[in-house]
Amino acid sequence: MNKDPFSDVLALVNARSVISGGFWAGGDWAIRFPPPVRVKFFIAARGACWLSIDGEEPIRFSDGDAFLLTAARGFSLASDPSLPALDAVTLYAGEAHQILNLGEGEDFFFLGGHVQFDSACGQLLVDNLPPMIHLRAGGVEASTIGWLIDQLVCEHRRGRPGSDFAATQLAQLMFLHILRSYLENTDRIMSGRLRAISDPRIAPAIRLIHGDPGYQWHLPELAAACAMSRTVFAGYFKSVAGVAPLTYLTQWRMHLAERALREGNASLAELSETLGYSSESAFSVAFKRVTGRAPRRYKAAMRQNVERDLSLPVVL
Repeated sequence: MNKDPFSDVLALVNARSVISGGFWAGGDWAIRFPPPVRVKFFIAARGACWLSIDGEEPIRFSDGDAFLLTAARGFSLASDPSLPALDAVTLYAGEAHQILNLGEGEDFFFLGGHVQFDSACGQLLVDNLPPMIHLRAGGVEASTIGWLIDQLVCEHRRGRPGSDFAATQLAQLMFLHILRSYLENTDRIMSGRLRAISDPRIAPAIRLIHGDPGYQWHLPELAAACAMSRTVFAGYFKSVAGVAPLTYLTQWRMHLAERALREGNASLAELSETLGYSSESAFSVAFKRVTGRAPRRYKAAMRQNVERDLSLPVVL
């Protein structure tokens, strides 16, 4: 089975999706949400409304649409964007997993959630995403997104044993398919890691690097794997990834080293050998050059902050 670099990135940042609540609405209604402290996603499970994000014109948010918000921007949902909005924080009173009723009737059903990342490396993914991704019903991945939405609605309406667990797994798949849909539109993706791992021309080289990051890869063999000359490969790779091929290799090694230092007990000598460095000293120099801190200092700092992610407030 071929190495899957996209799965590598998701595993490295430890992306975890959680459905945090929702609401039914009908008649005249409007609700205002504060800027999220985490990456937020939400779906129009039934009906349609107006979605107004700070700094943007209102857009129609319709049945089957999904939205990923990576920027810290507040937003409102309403039957009419001119209506005064209720405050979501007050309505939910800090309690997650509530399904509220707004206005009169059940014309519109909203489900919202957030995506948690390890604070130490979450930006590895977030920095490669635009402030907003709007996945419209009928587009790429539409049939899968539609099925996931239907299943989420069933879990929340029926309340069967294990419904919270099921909703979490479905939310995880929802986030994955939103990202997949974004990756399918490669012309819109900025240069960086996500564009690199989704570009078919350099995919063979990316798979080699991720498959064996400790190997002493050289430019000619990476270029040959992609059936390009060394010069063409180097230029194209940098235009897509934003960095040169061997710089990408070094950065990926250091991301793996950061995770090992946070979570594992391997010695620096063992880690150096695993990642292809001739000595602990050579590894330490490379690590400090890329991360700005020596490995032991990094490990001590990360251990002190290991609980920080869990302390963030949960807001719908």
